[in-house]
Amino acid sequence: MTATRLLLFAAGLIGAAGIGLAAMATHAYAGTSLPVAATMLSLHAPAIIAVAAARKASLIHDLCGRVAAWGLVSGVVMFSGDIAMRTFSGMPLFPMAAPAGGTLLIAAWILVAVAGLIGGRHGS
Repeated sequence: MTATRLLLFAAGLIGAAGIGLAAMATHAYAGTSLPVAATMLSLHAPAIIAVAAARKASLIHDLCGRVAAWGLVSGVVMFSGDIAMRTFSGMPLFPMAAPAGGTLLIAAWILVAVAGLIGGRHGS
């Protein structure tokens, strides 16, 4: 399986989790931080798809784009996973998971910007 297919698979699961958490936040967990997790997942799923597609189309720098996309995946899973775990179990995913995930997301977005600035084989 190619890196692009794995990223698309991860983005699909992230998007599905975002919709699921949004429904739970509306019905069963109103008043919690779960909407934040749902929003982050729902926003990053299409972004991951876009970065993967831009990398595949050689519009952005390949290595930077690949690292950035996996940084988005890892960061949003850590950030939203921590919020969800705290909501459902009262326990963190692991110590400092949300701040680490948020920091990773910021770094990944900066790397997306760099990948676009450098460009790929067909970018101009």
